[in-house]
Amino acid sequence: MEGPRQQRFDLSEAQATAFEMAREWGLELGEPFALSYVSYVAPAGNAVLKVAWAGDSESLHEGDALELWHGDGAVRLLRRSGRALLEERAVPGDDLSALPEDEATAIAVDVASRLWRRIGSPFRPVAPEVQRWLDNAEREGSELVPLARELLAELHPGADWLVHGDFHHHNILRRGDRFVAIDPKPYLADREYDVPSFLWNPLSNRMEDREQTERRIAAFVAAGLDDFRIRAWTVIRGAYLRPEFAARIRALIEPQ
Repeated sequence: MEGPRQQRFDLSEAQATAFEMAREWGLELGEPFALSYVSYVAPAGNAVLKVAWAGDSESLHEGDALELWHGDGAVRLLRRSGRALLEERAVPGDDLSALPEDEATAIAVDVASRLWRRIGSPFRPVAPEVQRWLDNAEREGSELVPLARELLAELHPGADWLVHGDFHHHNILRRGDRFVAIDPKPYLADREYDVPSFLWNPLSNRMEDREQTERRIAAFVAAGLDDFRIRAWTVIRGAYLRPEFAARIRALIEPQ
């Protein structure tokens, strides 16, 4: 979620729904995945059953996005009922963090290019949510918020493209001989909105390698994205997602 990272939520209701749907759909669930913080997610043979926490508004249209993508760049949606989603399980399932830097970036650009689609309803513009997330960050003392607000006003954010919303190494898994995305938080936004979360991942990355960050930005620019908008969105999203990287993020928008 676009808030405190690794915060645990009460998933008892989601778990109960998962058990109910497993009985109805004839599934045998394995142990839930340990890193599932906002959803109850458990393997079910060659599939994965996912039930989002009721308060997770960001994943509201995950099923709609997976249906739209239909396996092109993301795992396939096999079945759905309310917030319960039965999704294809990516096998073998290793993520981009295990690959060499330039190879991982090239794959990420390819996957993202498959996911970005020009579409409207039922998806929602992200801009109003960003304002709320910045308000929360300001109350928590994020020093990037004033600059983030200036840049947001300058950008006049678009709502032309469906974006993944949580695009990074650990949400891009190997499926056979290709890679696909999981766990979208779909919104309508600039395509550049998706890039910042890739810049500050994998989890071990502290954005200390400026050359690496610049190479990643350049790869997305070569695919048709706007350099300034990538940097501006990195400041904006960094204000509420990575305030501890404030100096390194601010440097991306300043002349070298």
